[in-house]
Amino acid sequence: MATSGVVGLTGCAGDKYHESTGENIDDRAITGRVRHALSEDSEYKFPDVKVTTFKGTAQLSGFVDTRGQKSRASELAKTADGVKDVVNNITVK
Repeated sequence: MATSGVVGLTGCAGDKYHESTGENIDDRAITGRVRHALSEDSEYKFPDVKVTTFKGTAQLSGFVDTRGQKSRASELAKTADGVKDVVNNITVK
C-alpha cells in the first residue's frame, strides 16, 4: 500500500520535458500576464500574436507588420511577472 502512495506522489513531478502541476498553473498565469501586456500596448495591441509558456519561458508566435512590432512584443513579454526568458518566433508579414 505504501508503494502506491509513493507512485501517486511522484506522478505529479516535472522533468525537463514535462511540467509539474504547479509549473503548469504558474505558466498559465504567466501566459495570461504576457497576453495582457501585449493587448494593453497603446501602439500595437498584437491581435495576431499567440503566447504559450513552458517552465517560465514565454514563446511568441504569429504575425506582425514590422520588425519594430516584433521587437516591442519581446520587450513587453520580458516585463511580465514570472517570465524567465522569451522565445520570439513572430513572423514579419
